[in-house]
Amino acid sequence: MNKVILKAEDLDGYLGDADKECIARMDQLYREALSGFSILTTSRLPRERKREEETLIRLFNEMGAYMQEICKNESALNIYSFTMPQENHAEASRLIAKLRDIHTGHEEFVYYIQRAYELLFKQAFGGAAGSSKNYLIVKTPVTMPVQNFAVHKITNIDALIENTVMCVMLRGALLPSMIVSKEIQEYSSHGYVTPFALFKIRRDDTRHENDMEYILDLEKSYFDLAKLDGKDLIFADPMNATAGSLVTVVHYLASEGVKPKSIKFFNVIAALKGALRAVRAIENCSVYTLWMDPSLNENAYILPGLGDAGDRINGVDGERPRNIIQLAADYGSAIADLYRAQLREIEDTVLGGGK
Repeated sequence: MNKVILKAEDLDGYLGDADKECIARMDQLYREALSGFSILTTSRLPRERKREEETLIRLFNEMGAYMQEICKNESALNIYSFTMPQENHAEASRLIAKLRDIHTGHEEFVYYIQRAYELLFKQAFGGAAGSSKNYLIVKTPVTMPVQNFAVHKITNIDALIENTVMCVMLRGALLPSMIVSKEIQEYSSHGYVTPFALFKIRRDDTRHENDMEYILDLEKSYFDLAKLDGKDLIFADPMNATAGSLVTVVHYLASEGVKPKSIKFFNVIAALKGALRAVRAIENCSVYTLWMDPSLNENAYILPGLGDAGDRINGVDGERPRNIIQLAADYGSAIADLYRAQLREIEDTVLGGGK
C-alpha cells in the first residue's frame, strides 16, 4: 500500500518540557470547568445554575489569559482574539459562538465558516503590504450617457499572494480552502487563482490521542511535487486538534525534496497543543487561528470544540464515502457559481493526472 503513517509518539517529540507543563496546567483548569458543565446540564435550581455560570466565566477568563501569556512570545502563533485590536474581538467571539451552537444548521454554519476565513485572510495579509497600491478599472452596467467605468485603489499584496498553492487535507478542509483561494483571487490585481494540491489523509479514530496514527494515502492524493517546491503553501483546515495531519503531509513533502518558501496554517479553532506542535514541528510555519481552545479529550477531539466540522460543512456521508468530485458537486449551484474558478482548478488537479 502506498501510504505514509505518522504515529502520535513521533509528534510528541516536538513538544518541549515547558510546552508539556503549559498543556498539563491548561488541562487541569479545563477539568475544573467540566464539573460545572455537569451541574448546568442537570440542575434546575436557578441559584445553583447562576453560581456555576459565574464559576465558568472565571475559569474561562483564567484559561484565556493563560493561553494569551503562552502565545505572546511565539511569533509564529497568530491568534486573532489575542493579536487583533480589541474592537475586533467581539466580532470573532460572536462568530465562534454561532459556529459552536448546537442549533446552528448546515447553511448557517457554512455562512459563518466563510466569514471566519475572510477574517483570517485579512489577519494574515491585511497589514503586510505597506503603502504600495494597485488600481482597478471596472466596467459598470450603466451606459447612459455613455458606458461608465469606475476606478478603485486597492492595497498591493500581489507579491505576497501570487506564489501561493492551496494544499487541501480532504473533507472538512475542501470548502475552507476554496474560500481562501477566492479571497486571494479577489485581492490579486491580476485575478490570480491558486493551484491546488489534494491530500487524502485521515487519522485512525479507533485509537486514542496518545497512540493515534495519521495515514496519508498517496494513491488517492492529487498533486505535482514540482509545482510545490519554492511555493508559499497554505493549509486551511477549520479545526487543528493535534496538527498530526499537517505534520504528516509537510514532512512527506520534505522527504521528497520539496522546500516551500513558507507555510501558513489557517484554522477557525485550534487547540493549544495542536498550535504549539505545528510551529515546533514545521520550519517556517505560521499559524493563523480565529480562536484557541484549551484542551483535548482522550480521543483527540477539541474541547469545548464545535463537533465534527467536516460533517457540519459537508453533511454526513452515507454508507459509501464521497470522493472529492462528489463532495464538490454536493455543495450545490450557489457554491459552484461562487467558486467556479476554484472548482475548475480542483477538477484539473484530479482529472489531469495528479502527481
